[in-house]
Amino acid sequence: MRRMIRNIRVMDPHDGFDAVTDLAMADGRIVARGTLPVGFTAEETLDGSGLIACPGFIETAFQGHTPGHGRDGDLASELRAAVAGGVTQVVLRPDTRPMADNPAVLQAQRTLADRLDLAKVHLSGALTTQLQGAALTEMAGLAEAGAIVFSQAKASVASAALLRLALSYAADLGLPVWLHGEEAELAAQGVMHEGHSSIRLGLPGRPATAEQIGVQRDIAIAALSGCPIHFPHLSTVAAVAEVAAARQRGEPVSCGVSVHHLLLTEQDVGFFNPHAKTLPPLRPAAERDALRLAAATGAITAISSDHSPWGVDRAGMTFTQAPFGIAAVEWLLPLALRLVDEGVVDMMTVLGLLSVGPARAIGLPAPSLVAGAPADLCIFDPEAYCIVEPALQWSHGRNLPYGQWELRGQVRYTLVEGRVVYRR
Repeated sequence: MRRMIRNIRVMDPHDGFDAVTDLAMADGRIVARGTLPVGFTAEETLDGSGLIACPGFIETAFQGHTPGHGRDGDLASELRAAVAGGVTQVVLRPDTRPMADNPAVLQAQRTLADRLDLAKVHLSGALTTQLQGAALTEMAGLAEAGAIVFSQAKASVASAALLRLALSYAADLGLPVWLHGEEAELAAQGVMHEGHSSIRLGLPGRPATAEQIGVQRDIAIAALSGCPIHFPHLSTVAAVAEVAAARQRGEPVSCGVSVHHLLLTEQDVGFFNPHAKTLPPLRPAAERDALRLAAATGAITAISSDHSPWGVDRAGMTFTQAPFGIAAVEWLLPLALRLVDEGVVDMMTVLGLLSVGPARAIGLPAPSLVAGAPADLCIFDPEAYCIVEPALQWSHGRNLPYGQWELRGQVRYTLVEGRVVYRR
């Protein structure tokens, strides 16, 4: 369809473009940003007055529960939640049931994603069998089945020798590896940050040092093969500093952070609130503030919702029993804009952390709204306010600690290759 958006503010972090102008799309691509081609006629024209258009967001840690039992949602429900949040591309986590450690699972995921035809879905293959860190998967077979990254999801590889071998194979295949940087024995069975709050609540803690040591080790091992690695969900400034130092040495290392670790702290666990149980855990306010500075200065290059939906049948579990994770992909934009409202970063920086940075971590071209680019975009009202109602969200997940928060920014349209996949 030939579509035109009139009088809209275009913010493109890829090249820094920021102006009120017109956008024209045809055959799934941007054909003009500004002056329209001679003779261009649109089948649909949208009024963009008061709205902002930006490249669609890329969710780098997306649990779609496909395959799975469906009680916590599935690819259909969670992709609808994603596009409602302005997300046009997702990277599936491999810790499904069964896990994405064999080509058949990836083929089934691709078939369903193509049939749904919502957001663009990128597949990740498990780095080790069952993500147990004991044996490598058939990595070449997973790559042939469509994996564009290898991932350990929320598990680390204890064996340094096995990790070195895995990274060497990934380097030969030309694919990046996403790692959960944590020293497993030191983290043990901790369910929240190790500190005063965990002692007060009597809960086993995960020390911040476990993340720093794990990231430091993984970077050193990756340097032996030159394989690009990405840590999608760091939670401590010490670990981020390890990544920054490696990048200064010219090593292909990057890191991201969940929006939750930029907004919440260990205090949000309150009195055993399972909706604030994340992996890595929420840290003290000083760590959160240091992560905010790292995002503002470029040490952190991507923000995600780390989408992990758990259904209503998880209600009633104790904090220790409850699974890790927060389901907030459709609130990603307004949550991220909270950082703008609080003076942490400007809007252009936030939009880049949601789009350009994640693309670079995957090894994909940076999304943009220049002529010729795929017409994958989010259109939102920056002045519309909304109240978070967990029971009304598209996701089947009910595990989010933002209930009744008032947030600024509301997605009006999400387009994937010029198709409107969400309209409010």
